[in-house]
Amino acid sequence: MQFTATRRGAAALALCAASALALQGLLSPAAHASASATAPTAHKSPVSTIETNVARTFAASLSSTSWSAQVRTAALGSKEVSLGALTSQESVPAGLNSAVSGADRMIAAAKGLGSDAGSLLRLRLGTQDMRAGLTPSASPLVAAAVGDDSAATVTAYDSAGRAHTLSARNAPDRPVYVIDVDVNKAMSEGLAQVDKSLTKAGLSSPNLVQPNDGGFWSTKVDSVYLNNDEEPWLLGDAEIFSIVSGFGFDGKVRVDTVDMPYLDNDHHTYYPNQLLVNWSNYKYNTADVVMMEDDGDTNYSTLAKALADALLTITDQGAYVPLVDAILAAIPSAWYTNDADYVDSWYALTENSSGTLYGARGNGQMTVEPYWVSAL
Repeated sequence: MQFTATRRGAAALALCAASALALQGLLSPAAHASASATAPTAHKSPVSTIETNVARTFAASLSSTSWSAQVRTAALGSKEVSLGALTSQESVPAGLNSAVSGADRMIAAAKGLGSDAGSLLRLRLGTQDMRAGLTPSASPLVAAAVGDDSAATVTAYDSAGRAHTLSARNAPDRPVYVIDVDVNKAMSEGLAQVDKSLTKAGLSSPNLVQPNDGGFWSTKVDSVYLNNDEEPWLLGDAEIFSIVSGFGFDGKVRVDTVDMPYLDNDHHTYYPNQLLVNWSNYKYNTADVVMMEDDGDTNYSTLAKALADALLTITDQGAYVPLVDAILAAIPSAWYTNDADYVDSWYALTENSSGTLYGARGNGQMTVEPYWVSAL
């Protein structure tokens, strides 16, 4: 997982500040002072700040031996655990469940999701190798999956509220619980909202020309491979989606989002057999693809608005018009830090495209083929 990213505006930062105050109140004054004294001061996104404060609060809760044992059992029993489900147990330390529930709601708002998004925070071990060290006598640290991809250090907290600086590149021998957003769940809900918003804006209208031969031609992804630099161990798997764009039959730019949740790691070839483009939706035999990664901070409401504002100004000139640059320009430059990362782009994909196609950025490659989808 490589990739560069995005951030939010002043209103979201105000929300973030409110979340910080709410969550920090659960720490003892001494613990809060100790954590604050050594915590990083770099600017963070709203989601990152909320995650960091939940990590501090959760670390403090591990001072309860019985609760710490329950968390250890949960972490060993699953690769990742819903934090909302974990803290809804009767034996949870006082105030922890309400803090997590409140953080879930604030994260949903910061990511532009609906109030019914449910539990978005999760807990997992920093690496699966840490399972061996998660013994009853261990004293795990807790960290939030935040920071630049190029960050050299990670801040983690112990049950006394002390901050510990860890290497971002080399996982520590000591077990570390990581608090982050279930990006796969958030991305699925977020892309659905993006599609609704784009449809409302007239950028994803229903196909006006129905195939008369019982099916349609598509482009199918047979395999996909991403290059990447090293990524901090605590960020976990990548969550990838693509934005496919061209001109619809109504003369407006058409945008379709494609969820690619299987693309977890770089330097690994995946064989999804996934449909990428439905050519019956497009007026011309050409479309563009922009591949993005959500590291947890993406505000899908803002993304949809940015796309609509930029693409509604582009009109059909009676021929293919490249749209990759317009899509990338629509994403505010301030976002390029650690959320909706630009992965790669493919210009002028056609209905007849086949074989291995290399991205313009040189970071990814896809093997594709034309594929006929027959009606039942």
